[in-house]
Amino acid sequence: MARDYYGILGVSRDASDQDLKRAYRRLARELHPDVNPSEEERFKEVTTAYEVLADPDKRRIVDAGGDPLAGPGGMGGGFGGDFGGLGDIFNTFFGGGGGGFGGGRGPRGRVRPGEPALVGLTLDLDEIAEGAEREITVDTAVLCDVCEGAGTRDNSRPVTCGTCRGQGEIQTVQRSFLGQVMSVRECPECHGAGEVIPDPCVKCGGDGRVRSRRTLTVKIPAGVEQGMRVRLAGQGEVGPGGGPAGDLYVEISEKPDEVFVRDKDDLHCTLRVPMVDAALGTELDIDTVLGGTARIGIEPGTQPGTVVTVKGQGLPHLNTGLRGHLHAHLEVVVPTKIDDTQNDLLHRLRESTDDDVELVTASSKGSSKDGLFSRLRNAFAGR
Repeated sequence: MARDYYGILGVSRDASDQDLKRAYRRLARELHPDVNPSEEERFKEVTTAYEVLADPDKRRIVDAGGDPLAGPGGMGGGFGGDFGGLGDIFNTFFGGGGGGFGGGRGPRGRVRPGEPALVGLTLDLDEIAEGAEREITVDTAVLCDVCEGAGTRDNSRPVTCGTCRGQGEIQTVQRSFLGQVMSVRECPECHGAGEVIPDPCVKCGGDGRVRSRRTLTVKIPAGVEQGMRVRLAGQGEVGPGGGPAGDLYVEISEKPDEVFVRDKDDLHCTLRVPMVDAALGTELDIDTVLGGTARIGIEPGTQPGTVVTVKGQGLPHLNTGLRGHLHAHLEVVVPTKIDDTQNDLLHRLRESTDDDVELVTASSKGSSKDGLFSRLRNAFAGR
């Protein structure tokens, strides 16, 4: 039984070419695999139905009760023009038909899916921590609002290409020492579409689309990282002939922060601690990227290079929402200028302790002797 191509597109049997294109564009945007992956088979079915009905010869077969894709002749039975499967063999070896052995690849049609588009977006650490909603400006091909993608002026219609006679390709025969060799190339007049527009739309010039700058709102989830891309389905380039638009990808860049250094979900910062506070111990509240404060506890006798970790004060994980940690690297600051009173106090402190200047040997080296930036470098390098 022949397939109901009109029913697949949801149009009547007397639908015009313009009606067919409108129906196809509407269904293609709804069923495109990038929008509805589960509808991929139906998208292919709709595309096939449009290609059949858009071809005058194939549509005549459908109107006569046959199916142009059902086999030789399209009506079932008979030998038709393909001589059984012999035409496929000739097409395989010689790149196209002709000479009574069936057609070549055929016209690819004017309506084709659009390409994806890419824009960049820079976020600061606060936006990454909390998520953001930003407006972006994109410059892409959009559907022509004059012809609605048809590419024609007023009520005019495309006509069959006179150069390739609707095949979308040109066959040439060349002589070689092997004999005659047939080659097939894209028609230079219709560029493979099989039809041309003698009276094109004044705005899009027959392409069915125009360039336009527009503003979109994109929602960025919390926890994104440098180089990640957020996909906006169907917001990319509209395809030739008003075909379904591709996707728009927003690539994330991170703006360096003045305070924190990011390591995946963890944050690192540096605190300069006066020598006295490191010896006696203290506490300090610092602002975090979460909008609150984190208390850093400095124990008495804290040594240079000590790292204080505050759990749950880092960035949220993109998938789980669990937050990383905040690591405060302590730099103990020794005063370079002291007054007489401070000088006396320090001398008294030195006389009251048993600590002396010591030459560090390999056996006496400990992790606390390593410099701050060496420790950071080794940590980030995975050493």
